[in-house]
Amino acid sequence: MNVKGKVILLMLVVSTAVVVFLEYINSSEGAFVWIYPSKNPEVDNNSSQKGWWFLSWFKDRTHNYQEEEINILKRELQLSEWFDPTKRPEVVTVTGWQAPVVWEDTYNAAVLESYYAKRRITVGLTVFATGRYIDHYLEEFIISANKYFMAGHKVIFYIMVDDISRMPLIELGPRRSFKVFEIKSEKRWQDISMMRMKTIGEHILAHIQHEVDFLFCMDVDQVFQDNFGVETLGQLVAQLQAWWYKADPKEFTYERREESAAYIPFGQGDFYYHAAIFGGTPSQVLNLTQACFKGILQDKKNNIEAKWHDESHLNKYFLLNKPTKILSPEYCWDYHIGLPSDIRNVKLSWQTKEYNLVRNNV
Repeated sequence: MNVKGKVILLMLVVSTAVVVFLEYINSSEGAFVWIYPSKNPEVDNNSSQKGWWFLSWFKDRTHNYQEEEINILKRELQLSEWFDPTKRPEVVTVTGWQAPVVWEDTYNAAVLESYYAKRRITVGLTVFATGRYIDHYLEEFIISANKYFMAGHKVIFYIMVDDISRMPLIELGPRRSFKVFEIKSEKRWQDISMMRMKTIGEHILAHIQHEVDFLFCMDVDQVFQDNFGVETLGQLVAQLQAWWYKADPKEFTYERREESAAYIPFGQGDFYYHAAIFGGTPSQVLNLTQACFKGILQDKKNNIEAKWHDESHLNKYFLLNKPTKILSPEYCWDYHIGLPSDIRNVKLSWQTKEYNLVRNNV
């Protein structure tokens, strides 16, 4: 080998060693020991600071890096870093309590993806399908969720059915898994809708709280159309109802009877929220579901049923416990309304409500 070849080979060896060394000290696996006892050449022979000077330096560097990494992971992402309400001046983008209303073009996906990727989050999604809802809606919901829900992140689908034998066989993508649970069948669809609050709460306490960082709960008669991503994550997340997002609050179909635990008097209320989607951290979703179920039981005791069942109780909860993030109707759209100009990108849409085919009692 000529001199030039030797020089090139030596440079490659040195650069590889440097890269390996730097990669290792920047890893979270700890420090390897390829050091030896020695004196710090800058310290006099009689000094007590003898031996293992390189080990001390190496540990300090590794410790400092790990501290920096921990500080980065602890740092909360500021709203101004990813959210720009001025991008959508034609719609409501910030609530009176300063929570963001997420519309297409208001969020910086790259900033959010970078933030959550470093935290290696896991997101859960609960969905209920009983009776004919299993055959009619479940497969399409899961297939579309597998493609569009939290793409690139670890996801656990919690699927609640009343007949496990009818669970469709679906091959999920990487970092996706599902857990199937058999639940009790109810005679009335209203009871199925209301009892899901109890069931979700029980599963959060039993295992979900230990398995995910964020949790969404969705109706099965919907289909994902585009990315439903990390811009939707928050402590307590509510969904605007597509038919009511432009309406005057006095027109909202809240429960108006004082006898109900879901009662909201005229003159109160911020938005009309859709129970087809809600989410947040497991602890916040637990609080919501427990409060709603408590209200449902109270109504049952008083022989009254709220106008829109669990959705009425959910709206009462969000009146008293303001959501920290609200999703625009783009995240749960009904094409029967049409497609107005402020709906720029439909993330998830309603399926045709064929109640005569899927419900035991209409």
